[in-house]
Amino acid sequence: MDMKGQHFMTSKTGKKPTGKKIARPTQTQAEEAVRTLIRWAGDDPDREGLLDTPKRVTKSYLEFFKGYDADPKQVLSRTFKDVEGYDEMIVLRDINFESYCEHHMVPFIGRVHVAYIPSDKVVGLSKLARLVDVFAKRLQIQEKFTAQIATTLNDILKPRGVAVVVEASHMCMTTRGVHKHGTVMQTSHLLGLFRKDPRTRQEFFSLLTVPPFNTSR
Repeated sequence: MDMKGQHFMTSKTGKKPTGKKIARPTQTQAEEAVRTLIRWAGDDPDREGLLDTPKRVTKSYLEFFKGYDADPKQVLSRTFKDVEGYDEMIVLRDINFESYCEHHMVPFIGRVHVAYIPSDKVVGLSKLARLVDVFAKRLQIQEKFTAQIATTLNDILKPRGVAVVVEASHMCMTTRGVHKHGTVMQTSHLLGLFRKDPRTRQEFFSLLTVPPFNTSR
């Protein structure tokens, strides 16, 4: 990611750029912003333990928010049609993720479950995990994050149905404000057969309760 570059702000669904260019500050400007926040917190950015903190923080931001430089549609660009007519549910469970709340810029961490029913093409399983990362590595709210994954899958693969469930713990709930530890937020976004057909929906949610396969046996 080039700190001097530009990127286009995405729409709420992540489907299309809004056309608004976001000019990134220079490395020096970003580091000075961190120094200002350290002073705002009540500490001295010039003391020994904090001298390199602005550089470390800006470097970590490149990793935390690398999703802005990734195209979610490109992640799913390679598909496969040679599936011998397979048209049953495909489920990828327990995709771990870390993201940052756009309201307080503190982490929310959890897992994503993704399912789709193919029509005429499938995508590699690793690409589903990469799609999750593209949207996780942005400032987010969980509701939007859930919908972005489902909508992008639906737009690119044109499947008969898509289901996405996200479970996450939010640091804005546990480290500030109400300080409620152990709370988990669950969101879902269902499209196609998962929304229209109760049996399909029930099959999906039933699969999420099955104990994971033990590969150590």
